[in-house]
Amino acid sequence: MHVLKGVLACISIAIATVSVCAVLLVWWFHLAIAPKASKPAIQKRMDYIIIWWTTANRWMIQRLNLVSPEIHWEGREHLSPAQWYLVVCNHQTWADILLLQTYLLDDIPPLKFFTKSQLIWLPFVGQAMYALGFPFVKRVSREQIKKNPSLRSADKDNVMKTCEGLKNHPSAILNFAEGTRRTEEKHRLQDYAFKHLLKPKAGGINYTLDGMSSHLNGLVDVTIIYPDGAPRFWDFLQGKSGRVIFDARYRPLPEFSAEQAGETQHKAEVAQWVQRLWEEKDALISRHLASD
Repeated sequence: MHVLKGVLACISIAIATVSVCAVLLVWWFHLAIAPKASKPAIQKRMDYIIIWWTTANRWMIQRLNLVSPEIHWEGREHLSPAQWYLVVCNHQTWADILLLQTYLLDDIPPLKFFTKSQLIWLPFVGQAMYALGFPFVKRVSREQIKKNPSLRSADKDNVMKTCEGLKNHPSAILNFAEGTRRTEEKHRLQDYAFKHLLKPKAGGINYTLDGMSSHLNGLVDVTIIYPDGAPRFWDFLQGKSGRVIFDARYRPLPEFSAEQAGETQHKAEVAQWVQRLWEEKDALISRHLASD
């Protein structure tokens, strides 16, 4: 039964992906040849691709009963698909993305998230994310920066450029602040700095705050908990995830020092804020697990 669910889920995702990408290809070509004045309207319309894909996947998740969700909301009345948001979440498995899209679909604009540059070569999905204006970033080592100093600002420049496009219409930018999926090995290598989480990295959030300036209407702070352990993506598609706790909270964004007033101070304030968010998130996970 589980294998059949997995096969049906894969077929459903494949059909949805190919179908929306075919439409996106036509719109992308239209965008390329359209007059400059028409481009913002086309870019806004292209976001329907994400909505259609997410709607299809939500239908699949519900019909196949892949998870038993326990959903908690705080401040939901402050959210609207007609506004801009920064979304942060802990990250454990590829299933996180489908769950975030599924449970946030009706409350905020379609999610666009920081994506590793290598994923642009992923058939259909990578090209779709590029066309839809997802911010692509790459990991650069200190040695690479020494050889080519221009790489130091490459990610920031790319995010800033992406943010200019996102100002065109309401958008939600997702950042997995841990920078990678949490595993027991990665947790151990960080000396268990947090009980349930990896250390957050504030760089991407800092870039987004700078790039989106006054457009952002708030923060959507999401915590995903798998009481039975984070599933592999294939296990998720087979319906083996069991219960999932999805905790989403609206938070107003704090006032930070203007970057022009001192870049070091600005970065430090954002980093301290993200650190506090993660401390609260870690405690929240402990409370949810203790209440089981």
